Amino acid sequence: MRRLALCCGFAVAAATASAGDAPRMDAGRRIYAAQCAACHGARGEGQPAWDRPDAAGELPAPPHDRQGHTWKHSDAMLYRIVKNGWRDPFNKTQRLTMPGFGRALSPQEMRDVIEYLKTMWTPEQKAFQKQESRHAPFPPEAR
Repeated sequence: MRRLALCCGFAVAAATASAGDAPRMDAGRRIYAAQCAACHGARGEGQPAWDRPDAAGELPAPPHDRQGHTWKHSDAMLYRIVKNGWRDPFNKTQRLTMPGFGRALSPQEMRDVIEYLKTMWTPEQKAFQKQESRHAPFPPEAR
């Protein structure tokens, strides 16, 4: 559930998690800090010039916040990327530029980190992503 709070004249989206969600959200935040932030940034801001190929012909790690495009993907797609890794099809190299975490994280941990990413999006982005996930939800192993 989301509520809008006013803080110093600015509207700030404040997440209100139920008692059962708080431990999962804390877990997602910790996993993100330990496994994702080195490439995607502590606040999900991504690497500089993430939308242009680097000297190796690879796209740097994109942001996961509202400036990026993570919110355009369904839960199933995000889970698959976290589990198996990702190689951008526009990269000139063949290596996975994002490693898979399927051996390092449990299905629940992968879901927790994806749920944490959602806290970085606008209400409109969350609504779009929720709609995308209606027909492509998390796989049974992560429910």
